[in-house]
Amino acid sequence: MKNCNKLNLGSGNIVLPGYTNLDSIALPSVDIVHDLDVYPWPIKDSTYEEIFCDNVLEHLSSIIKPMEELHRISKSGSKIVIRVPIFPGIGAAADPTHKQFYCFTTFNYFRPEDNLNYYSKARFKIIKRRIIFPKFMGFWTWFFNLHINLQKGWYTWLSFLIPGYFLEVELETLK
Repeated sequence: MKNCNKLNLGSGNIVLPGYTNLDSIALPSVDIVHDLDVYPWPIKDSTYEEIFCDNVLEHLSSIIKPMEELHRISKSGSKIVIRVPIFPGIGAAADPTHKQFYCFTTFNYFRPEDNLNYYSKARFKIIKRRIIFPKFMGFWTWFFNLHINLQKGWYTWLSFLIPGYFLEVELETLK
């Protein structure tokens, strides 16, 4: 295993230089092979300062358990970037290997100030969220991400009319 403080979780064939690459399939680029639905993950507590998860969490059987593992393996103050298909976008439901849906407010359940955070002890600060639309709808990616109130307006009133493609969230680990 590489001696670094960055993790590319669910890397597949996408190798990130300077990262430890973890996937469930033993590809040539993978440093750690592990089924992420088996807990605990084979990583020591408070190992990573940065974790990147690109289109992996929606394939797991739980939302809460992976978030608890991300909290466990990250150091206090760590940066975690997560990209998942956003519900109600077609990408969230079309792939038969997706086991979970993520919406604009899913990660609120892990904030210390949220009154629905009793499902888990893992705590994160949401640094930023981006709603990403298909390339041909790039204007909406720019527009709705200008301000949190535009994002909330899209989620509350427009998400079924103008469906998003991905949710990208940057979290800070709180310990």
